[in-house]
Amino acid sequence: MNQTPLPPTLVFVIGPPAVGKMTVGHEIARRTGLRLFHNHHTIDLVLQFFPFGTPPFGRLVHEFRRRIFEEVAASPLAGLIFTYVWAFDHPSDHAAVADLAAIFTARGGRVLYVELEATLDERLRRNEGEFRLAQKPSKRDVATSRRILLQNDAEYQLNSAGRFDAREDWLRIDNTHLPAADVAEQVIRHFALPRAAAPSG
Repeated sequence: MNQTPLPPTLVFVIGPPAVGKMTVGHEIARRTGLRLFHNHHTIDLVLQFFPFGTPPFGRLVHEFRRRIFEEVAASPLAGLIFTYVWAFDHPSDHAAVADLAAIFTARGGRVLYVELEATLDERLRRNEGEFRLAQKPSKRDVATSRRILLQNDAEYQLNSAGRFDAREDWLRIDNTHLPAADVAEQVIRHFALPRAAAPSG
């Protein structure tokens, strides 16, 4: 007798550049069976055709992300982990997150938010990490990546400052001194995420 699949789960892993979103997402994915979709999967693809910030770049990144969200939400997959740099002082980012979340909630899915924060010194160190550079080709020019990181910090509010801490679907973690595996375990326990039969990868 076939079991009705559970509604899909969407986990946003949010935070400033080089805070460890992708690495934490990878560890959550290994333990839960959720698929990791980090933001540079689309960014680095579209950069091969159009410069960052141009209208074609923005349209394609948005459409690729939306279509993947739609297909995962409609599939038998357990769900998705998506990493995102959220400028909390920009209404357009709030709208973008709400738009993606609605794809899952429309199907009865659960949407969760994990916000990471770390010191600037630690993020600058992680910006040159081997796993980050292997997975994100556009970050391999480390000097440029460092400059953009510092510029983003100066221009945008990239952490919530506790604004959403009272929400049941929100977990904020200072991961300055925490290994990604420990953060992943904290997330899984806090939200009671189902575990895969055995960690993969």
